Amino acid sequence: MNTPLVIRPRAEDVEGQPIFRPLPSAKCRNVGPFVFFDHMLETRYPAGKGMNIRQHPHIGLSTLTYLFEGQIQHKDSLGSDQVVNAGDVSWMTAGSAIAHVERTPEPLKDSGFTMHGLQIWLASPKDHEHGPGHYSHHPAATLPVSDNLGVKIRMIAGSGFCLKSPVPVLSPTLYAELNLQTATTLLIPTEHEERALYVLSGEVQLDGEPIEPHSLVVLPAGEEMTLFAESDCHAVLFGGAPLDGPRRINWNFVASDPALIDEARRRWAAGDWPTVPGESERIELPSDLRR
Repeated sequence: MNTPLVIRPRAEDVEGQPIFRPLPSAKCRNVGPFVFFDHMLETRYPAGKGMNIRQHPHIGLSTLTYLFEGQIQHKDSLGSDQVVNAGDVSWMTAGSAIAHVERTPEPLKDSGFTMHGLQIWLASPKDHEHGPGHYSHHPAATLPVSDNLGVKIRMIAGSGFCLKSPVPVLSPTLYAELNLQTATTLLIPTEHEERALYVLSGEVQLDGEPIEPHSLVVLPAGEEMTLFAESDCHAVLFGGAPLDGPRRINWNFVASDPALIDEARRRWAAGDWPTVPGESERIELPSDLRR
């Protein structure tokens, strides 16, 4: 039996929102198509405050936003303008060039609110790195759920545990929210080659070994493992098929070919990029990437 790889996330800040970021790390660059994983920590915003992530670009990836509390307004260069509620999936595939904005809706900001959620990037297969982008919104009620014997599984994207999400993933994917009541057990099957567990809260054991909250555990390939909840537990399980080759990540760009990133940096710096309707502010290319 191989020993699972445990990764402790680094703490960062995105436009005032504190996050934990376990992926990518020096120990693990990706799990299946997942190349980037941000846990937006539970944060209380007073009235008049909120998130405002200005217009910025992407290539070669899909972003997926999933909230436990709060709301986000998503706008993009395709013309999408969507308020994303807790439990919904916001899915954006970049293709060869897309820009988007993420901010707190004004009505929510006026009253004060709590934000808590996850945002992840999935690298696109090579044959989806080019071409037009795509956006879709999937309300919470459309996501399949299994709720048996104190174990609740919601399939956010992809498939597993006899559940299949409507989110249009581009490769075999597993992304499930887990809620286990105290003293319940979940057998994690081997239906996906690469898998990882991220514990949001609660005291849990994986094959008898304790896992600290905010730990990401990369599971050994081909091995079933047992998750046991010593207290009420909240976690996500994710992964999928291995990528069709290595990926480079540079700022907001993901690509199999470094030349694609060089071209994207040049275009964004020059203003040669699709724009979000009604938006003028943008995040400029960091100075150390302009060379």
